[in-house]
Order: sequence, then structure tokens, then C-alpha cells
Amino acid sequence: MIKFTSVTKRYSESEPALKDVSFHIKEGQFAFLTGHSGSGKSTVLRIAHLAERPSLGDVYVNGFSSRRTIPKEIWRFRRQVGFVFQDFQLLPNRTALENIAFVLEVINTPSKEIDTNAQILLEKIGMQEKKNRLVEDLSGGERQQVAIGRALAGHPALLLADEPTGNLDIESTKRIMDLFWKINQTGTTILMATHDLNLIGGYPEAKLLELEHGKLISDSPTKERC
Repeated sequence: MIKFTSVTKRYSESEPALKDVSFHIKEGQFAFLTGHSGSGKSTVLRIAHLAERPSLGDVYVNGFSSRRTIPKEIWRFRRQVGFVFQDFQLLPNRTALENIAFVLEVINTPSKEIDTNAQILLEKIGMQEKKNRLVEDLSGGERQQVAIGRALAGHPALLLADEPTGNLDIESTKRIMDLFWKINQTGTTILMATHDLNLIGGYPEAKLLELEHGKLISDSPTKERC
């Protein structure tokens, strides 16, 4: 599903953000990406999303190559990849239902199917009862649930998440992690960046990738590290 081969990423002549990073995440795996702030986690996710390209090396994500995928093919790639952000990035002044319906419209879902599909996604993420609430009136955990529902709108094979529980309390974090795990059990591959080792320890069967100053220092099952 995701294969990094000797990936180096430079933004300037200073120290590279990533240094010769190689790893492989298989289809259907749940993988955590951890490391201190500035270790390169977000850079890995941006490259895995083909929002950036490596300076050296190559990346394959669900059959797309960072070297060979041309700009006009990016939209096909993005249809297969969902992205969840720490700060939600929801549309303000719209309801939970409207936020998900908007994404369905963007990906050209037939208009007569948008409401039904949005309702299905809201039920999947446990937000059916609050579908008509403005996102401003939702808690942080509920907003993240809506953001996850939006990321699932295109039925992605891969879900990328950048510190999705970083702004949440303990109860909300558990609810969000249970949702991610449930999604993974349906076959969706997940790569999640987090600095929370306590969170990681609750998922011993997951894969753990650890970065330090742009270098991959560990690639092992979570149970061997936590």
C-alpha cells in the first residue's frame, strides 16, 4: 500500500527534513508514525499524500509512484486516499450533514444519492443524532468524527491522519481511536502520526514507525516498543 524507498526530502540547503527513509506498510495494516516535534512526521504524510515529492528516492502509494505520477493524475490518486487533520478543517457555519454532503458533491456523487450517502456516513461515525448541528456547536471530538466521516466519503483504500487526537481530551481520544480501529477492521489501511505513546500502547498489533531528526530509527510491531 505504501512503500518509501531511500527517501530524502530537502526544503533548503540546511539539514534535510527526511534522511534516507525506507519502510513498507501493507494493505490493511494500521501503522503509527511517531517522533518528537520536527522529526519529520508531517513530511512523511505530505509525501504519502503526493502533496510533495521526495528530493531523492521513490514512494509508491496504492500503485501510484511519486516519480511517475503526473499532475493531471493526482485527482485519481486523491479519490483513493482520505486525510484527517488535527484542526478538523471543516466548513464553518454548516452542519455536520452539510459538511459531508459537500465532499460528496465535490467527488461528483449523483445528486439524488448525496443525502442518503451522507446519512450512511454519519451513522458510521456515530453522529446521526447530531447531523443538523452546526459544527461550531459540536465538541472537539464530535468535530473530529465529522472530519473522519468526510475523509471516508470517497471510500478510500488509505486513510492518513496527522495528530487527529492532539487537541482532544482523554474520553474523546478513546472514541476517535475506537472509530479509526473499526474503520481499519473493514480493510482500510491507516497511517496515523501521533506523539502520544500512551495512545500507541493500546494497540499492540499495530505497526510502529519512529522518526528522530528525519531518520527512521524503528520499524516494528507496537508491542515490541510499548
